[in-house]
Amino acid sequence: MEQQRRVEKRTRIPAKSGRGLRRNALRFSALHSPKTDRRFLIPVVAALLVGSSAVAAAEQPYTVIDGKVDKKTFNGWRRYTESCLRCHGPDGAGSSYGPDLVDSVKHMTQDEFNEVVVNGRTNVNPASTSVMPPFGEVEDVVSYLDDIWAYLKARADGVLGRGRPPRIGD
Repeated sequence: MEQQRRVEKRTRIPAKSGRGLRRNALRFSALHSPKTDRRFLIPVVAALLVGSSAVAAAEQPYTVIDGKVDKKTFNGWRRYTESCLRCHGPDGAGSSYGPDLVDSVKHMTQDEFNEVVVNGRTNVNPASTSVMPPFGEVEDVVSYLDDIWAYLKARADGVLGRGRPPRIGD
């Protein structure tokens, strides 16, 4: 009890700031109590930081080295050019008919992207109605969704420019 009072005095939060803030401050200040073994906290924090960077690196579905792409990303460009370009414009940059996919990919997950491509989408607003037809039964699209996503993601991340990408090994 004495230890808890000492912690409360060190992390004094004004009463008007709300009960939740005060409670959270007490929990946080317990980490800084003399009884907390900091030797335990350092490896835990380090593991969290290393794990988060490994997850971020694992999220890249493409490989781009010196402006050259891997086979999967190049195939994504080919499939995009074959099936998506007529509505979404060259390099995913959009057209008067379809939206800019490079910008869209920045704000969606691969699962959301796959959902729209497979099932289609209808957007209705007072100015216009736009329809993305479903491609769930188009084998050349559905079989290569990961490749198309890799290509568009590389474009969205800014590591791949416009035009036909050179392949690694060429």
